[in-house]
This record gives sequence, structure tokens and C-alpha cells, in this order.
Amino acid sequence: MSQKQYATYNDVHNLCKESAAGPLKAFNPNLIIAIGGGGYIPARILRSFLKSPGKPNIPIQAIGLSLYEDLGKGEAEEAPGTKVTRTQWLDMSSLEMANLIGKNILIVDEVDDTRTTLEYAVRELEEDVKKAQEQLSPEDKKKNQKTNFFVFVLHNKNKDKKGELPKDMMENNQRYHAAVNTGDVWICYPWEAQNIEEHDSQAKLSPIVDILKNPVV
Repeated sequence: MSQKQYATYNDVHNLCKESAAGPLKAFNPNLIIAIGGGGYIPARILRSFLKSPGKPNIPIQAIGLSLYEDLGKGEAEEAPGTKVTRTQWLDMSSLEMANLIGKNILIVDEVDDTRTTLEYAVRELEEDVKKAQEQLSPEDKKKNQKTNFFVFVLHNKNKDKKGELPKDMMENNQRYHAAVNTGDVWICYPWEAQNIEEHDSQAKLSPIVDILKNPVV
């Protein structure tokens, strides 16, 4: 079993606040896509911090992707599977996908573990937008507009990845941001807890180490 590290609701809230004030603000997203179920809560928190005064809330849409498998031990621990399965996706009508063209789209998940799920999400969304763009008439202004995807995760595990994200996304983290880079540990999130008081007590005993400040040896 991997070493367990616990993140509290306050941890998640503050990580979103700090990230929204930095690289995510500069990206200026028009739409947030949350990867369920771990991306739902950080996506909603981010929306509050990214909202510009006098402007509408940033819309949030959701996609469901399953990679992890329950270990069946009566605990909240899972193991990475080998295949990404869609459990929920965006409306695939040409009108709905055309609405994404030319937008800055923020993809939110809780953890970058093997990167398999994130690779799938970015690749498939980019392909869907491309297909929608190809269906537009030559006179449509959106025909040549660029759609930008940005990935945000609460935690990135410092480990070899099975999946890959586009080079222009990862170079100097231009369109990728992890609020915390950590070792290869099992991160327990508060929305997975059945006893939140016990969860918070465990969090005080095992704070997550940020390898950018305290390198994991």
C-alpha cells in the first residue's frame, strides 16, 4: 500500500485560490471542464476566484472518465487501471462543440498520477473541436479561430508518466499547472472521506510535501 497523505477542504480551497491568482488568471478561461468526480469541487472553487467583477460566472461543464479500479479492501484506495472509459461526455452536436471554438478552456482534475486520463481528455476534446471546426462554412469567422486548452490539477505526482500531454502545453508549463508537486503517495481527498473529523486529524499528522520547496529524496 502506498504511503497515504491527506488533503483537507481548506487545503483544496487555498490551493485553488493561489492558483487562480497566478497562471490561471493569466489564461483567462471562458469555460471550465471538470473531470469527474475529483475535478468537480476544485472546479467550482476556482470559478469563484476566477470570476471578473461585473461579468457572468464562468460556465462549468463535466466529463466523466474512469481509469481507477477499486481494490475491494473496504478502503477508499484504488489502483490505476489500463483503459480509460467514458462515463459522461459533452453534447456532441455540432452546435454545442462549435461553441468551444476560439475559447480558452480550463480542464480541471484533482491529481495527475499516470497522466493517462488527462492525455485522453485533452486529445479527445481537441479532436472534437477540430471536427466541429471542419463542419463550419468557409465564411464562418470561427473557421480559423484557435481553441486553447489549459490543464489544472491540485496535485502532480513526481513519477514516470504513462500518458503524454502536448509539448506546447507542457513547455515551461505554459498551459499546465499543478498547485502542488508531490512524491508518489496515495492522496486522500476530503470528498472521499466517510469520517471527515478523522480525515482532518490524519491530515495534521501527515501534511503533503511540496517537492518544489522540499524535494522528495
